[in-house]
Amino acid sequence: MESLVPNEATPPVELPPKYYLDYFLFLVDFVEKLYGEILNEAEQQFIADFRALSEDAQCLFVRFSNRRGLFFRTNKLKYNELEDIPAALYELEERGFIEPLEVKHEAYASEILNLFTKDEWIKLAPPTELSLKPLKKPDLIRFLSHTFTFELLVSRINSPELLGEPVIKVGYEVEVMMLKFLFFGNRHADMTEFVVRDLGKVNFERYRDDAYTARFGTRQDAEDKFMVSLTAQQFYEFQEAATPPEEIFDWFMNWQSALHTLSDVAQPGYVKLINRVGAFLERQKLPEQALTVYQLIDQIPSRERRVRLLHRMGFVEEAMALCEAIAHTPQNADERFFALDFQEKITSTKKRVKKSVTRFLQESSSVQVPISYRYRVEQGVADYFVEKGYGAVHAENYPWRGLFGLIFWEIIYDTNVQAIHHPLQRMPSDFYQPDFYRKRAPQIRERLSELDTNEKVAQVLESTFIEKFGIANVLVDWNDILLELVKLIAQSLSPMQLRAILLEMATNLRENTRGFPDLMVWSEQGLELVEVKSPTDHLSAQQLHWMHFMADLGVNARVLRVEWKADLG
Repeated sequence: MESLVPNEATPPVELPPKYYLDYFLFLVDFVEKLYGEILNEAEQQFIADFRALSEDAQCLFVRFSNRRGLFFRTNKLKYNELEDIPAALYELEERGFIEPLEVKHEAYASEILNLFTKDEWIKLAPPTELSLKPLKKPDLIRFLSHTFTFELLVSRINSPELLGEPVIKVGYEVEVMMLKFLFFGNRHADMTEFVVRDLGKVNFERYRDDAYTARFGTRQDAEDKFMVSLTAQQFYEFQEAATPPEEIFDWFMNWQSALHTLSDVAQPGYVKLINRVGAFLERQKLPEQALTVYQLIDQIPSRERRVRLLHRMGFVEEAMALCEAIAHTPQNADERFFALDFQEKITSTKKRVKKSVTRFLQESSSVQVPISYRYRVEQGVADYFVEKGYGAVHAENYPWRGLFGLIFWEIIYDTNVQAIHHPLQRMPSDFYQPDFYRKRAPQIRERLSELDTNEKVAQVLESTFIEKFGIANVLVDWNDILLELVKLIAQSLSPMQLRAILLEMATNLRENTRGFPDLMVWSEQGLELVEVKSPTDHLSAQQLHWMHFMADLGVNARVLRVEWKADLG
């Protein structure tokens, strides 16, 4: 088959010397246009003051803001594109964008002390009877912090007789952080996304300039999501610092009790935080505290964890009642099979009740594979089928995700849904949320109704593959074999079967884009989907879900247990 993947060599891209300033100015202009009405006075003042700086001063400030930390050693600054760094530093200090290191910066003591090497601190440290040379740098920093006042250490750093190197703190950190947050919609993405795009590493879908909509409709929306993100970071820092779990629980519940009703845009982050705190407390053997936290929400997996904790603590009736509620309205396959299994566990007189996934796996057929495939078991079974004259490939979720992404491409990225907020977005903001299907249901159902023949499905797949090749799509991993695999699916399954599978995926993208069988196996008799399990592997609830779903549709799908055999020869 002739490859349809474009293979034109692209010349290397060279960014202009002050590319980072262009990116920052674009971000500021974009945020001002989209969120001007919700910017506070400090943010508006920062934008005005920044625009009033000279170009070199703007560049130096952006260089600072793109790096980790707030403190910098000015003698270490080397940027060839800036003509006069000392002049730019002077301007930034005069305009209040930076300030010299002072005692008032004690809250940042750890960052400041770590600016210097061990050898430099041996020179900088106040006189002491202890020999500092044998200490490793972290131990040396701790010794300095506990032995001397911050004021004394700052005076040593600022002493012209020692290093004679000014240290400065960058200002406007809160304003800059918020502008980037408003642009990207989270605190994790950064300005390197622009570089990745312009170097051709990622090709983003393109939109009209007026197609972008605000992710945050109000200031409260932005501040709520920002606050939840900061709280999650603080929780992580508490764990890193080995803070006692009881203290973390008290801190978290105090934070929780002071919360107002969070805006919708902040809810996904809040749910994730609740589940992480609950899981942490469980690991720390604090079941009552974990239960208290899990009870704050009903989203997965909090209800399952509550059932397990209630049962373990002896509240059997409460556990059973919640289990029945989960069975009535399961949110995913994990909840569905958990509820069935746990209800049986509670009511059964047997000492040990097998899980649904365990029973299904044990009842599945087996195949013997050479033990040399121990660490690549799926490939071993694929080779087994190939030796018998079948076609076989280890694919898992890859072709199914690609199938969905190609079939519904323009629906996924439809700007009318108001889920596209900036030009560096790899997926719509509601992609893994329940609203994804609700907002697009008419379009999705219309597209599915159009796929009434295998030929039409294949045509849509091939035309979209060629037109969109290389553009970032979270479901589509671009590779020449992708088109062959999705067309194989389209040719092997009936339009009815395809529509049912795609609709099942659409209604819960987070859960139903995973768990597909490992292998695609084909012959003149058609396509078969095979889930491979080694002797030590387990079947997941989502994998069992797809096994039942495929069986109900009449799609050939099965689980194969592997039994090892000695290699011949």
